[in-house]
Amino acid sequence: MVNALEVPADLLIRRVAEKLRRDYSQVKPPQWAFFAKTGVFKEKPPSDPGWWYVRAASILRKLYKSGEPVGIETFRTIYGGRQRRGSAPPHRRKGSGSVVRRILQQLEEAGLVEKVPGRGRVLSSKGRSLLDTTAREVMEELVKVRPELAKYL
Repeated sequence: MVNALEVPADLLIRRVAEKLRRDYSQVKPPQWAFFAKTGVFKEKPPSDPGWWYVRAASILRKLYKSGEPVGIETFRTIYGGRQRRGSAPPHRRKGSGSVVRRILQQLEEAGLVEKVPGRGRVLSSKGRSLLDTTAREVMEELVKVRPELAKYL
């Protein structure tokens, strides 16, 4: 049985993002998402029009990988980056809390994430199933390209 950690993360995240866009009407970017930066350290908003779904899929995978409750501040740190300050040395900054919070709320409405009061959020069984079935699909496609991977199915 293939799980979400045994396939390439980029392929899995793109595929889950497509499924979130297609099958889950609760997960959709708010109107301001196309103009907002993802952190104070960014100079411009994301250029990919589907970045909201990619971030949501990435958050799902991070929750899968963690296995324990993860809070918004932890996700802000994960999605943070280096702020360039001209001739002054750069500093590390956290990512946008609003983006993470809205995505987690939408994933909760879709039933993919559950809230643990005072500790953060964890992946629900429905979310785990979504990632595992998608990982299997990705692995089946990889087997078509590289038949030696068939032993992992």
